[in-house]
Amino acid sequence: MTSTPDTIVLVHGFWVTPRSWEQWITHYEAKGFRVIAPGYPGFEVEVEALRENPQIITDVTVPAIIAKIEGIIRELDRQPIIIGHSAGGAFTQILLDHGFGAAGVALNSAPTEGVRVVPLSQVKSTLPVLKSPANRRRAVGLSFEEWKYAFTNTFTEEESRALYERYHIPANGGILWGSVLANFQPGHQDTWVDYHNDNRAPLLFVSGSEDHIMPPAIQRSNAKHYKSNTVTEVEEYQGYAHLLPAQKGWEEIADHVLDWALSHAR
Repeated sequence: MTSTPDTIVLVHGFWVTPRSWEQWITHYEAKGFRVIAPGYPGFEVEVEALRENPQIITDVTVPAIIAKIEGIIRELDRQPIIIGHSAGGAFTQILLDHGFGAAGVALNSAPTEGVRVVPLSQVKSTLPVLKSPANRRRAVGLSFEEWKYAFTNTFTEEESRALYERYHIPANGGILWGSVLANFQPGHQDTWVDYHNDNRAPLLFVSGSEDHIMPPAIQRSNAKHYKSNTVTEVEEYQGYAHLLPAQKGWEEIADHVLDWALSHAR
């Protein structure tokens, strides 16, 4: 599978669903690409159904998410470009490490195991989940004010409200707690990647300068962990918040990361 990629796989993050990619799907399909934006296992229903039945969210696991996406990619006749946002960025890193993808892009990525940078804005953003160990067995939503701080701090009040109502769902507290505890437990945890994997496809980290929940320091630290003889780059966009895929001007970023991925695809 060495031909030029004709498929783009978009991997969503927590507190949202594949719906958060709706503009990118249309944008890339207009350029002639097949676009696949899979939901996590059980997320094949719409936002409103997940809000009504958050047990689906509570039941999902990282290995199950990775296994589902790997199964989709195995059915393709050539390796796709993989683009992930937030937790989807961490999953993109795992997929590349497992040998999937011609190139990968991680937008405001969650960290993989071993990244220990914890900015104060991230602590505040994740506090709704991490304030209680009991949340490890729950799906935890954000209030509108919490959403605005963590996801849309550079958006207008009206934009933030509209996106909250259209995209927001609770997140799996167990996975979030697991990602925090991964650095303090023996052995490899769910978000582990081999930073020395020379066979990994090229990877671009894209960071929004105003991101509160996954700020630029995390992106830079995550990228520096990679010691393999493969392409790993970091780019920062000034003025962008965590929900970068929905912020005004996203088209420029979508076009740039696609060009980068095509030029680096192996």
